[in-house]
Amino acid sequence: MSFKEVNLTDLQLNPWQAIGNDWLLVTAGDAAESSRANTMTASWGGMGVLWHENVAFIFIRPQRYTKEFIDAQPRLSLSFFDGRKKEMGLLGSVSGRERDKIAESGLHLTMLDGVPTFEEARLVLVGQKLYADELKPEKFIVPEYDAKNYAAKDYHTVYVLKIEKAYQAE
Repeated sequence: MSFKEVNLTDLQLNPWQAIGNDWLLVTAGDAAESSRANTMTASWGGMGVLWHENVAFIFIRPQRYTKEFIDAQPRLSLSFFDGRKKEMGLLGSVSGRERDKIAESGLHLTMLDGVPTFEEARLVLVGQKLYADELKPEKFIVPEYDAKNYAAKDYHTVYVLKIEKAYQAE
């Protein structure tokens, strides 16, 4: 599949549906070697404007193998799909540390602007990391959210990404 660059302001994207219900893939890897990439399914995150930039924010738990790839690279992709829940389920539940989950999913890696993504995506956002920090238990204003979501105390790292480019499938 080929992609065309589109203006962010032209996107018709409902983030509650696209992130919370349809999910997305967060993918990072070595621009020189596309086989050195990893991905994970995400259903928490958002989009908006921060610091006068179009941004997305994502949350990654510390034990996720993909986090190592995200931390090692300045840029990553957020890929949105039509359907593909079976593939997304696999990519969110299996670690790339032990298995080649990308090959098992049947999805195909490709590179856009030196960042790995997937040929089957309907929309790809390429972003540069601007900020990262770990969530902290003492910062919860409503403590029930800490207890409900972090029983194992494995607090997410939040990443703020400047969206550099958006691509839609042709």
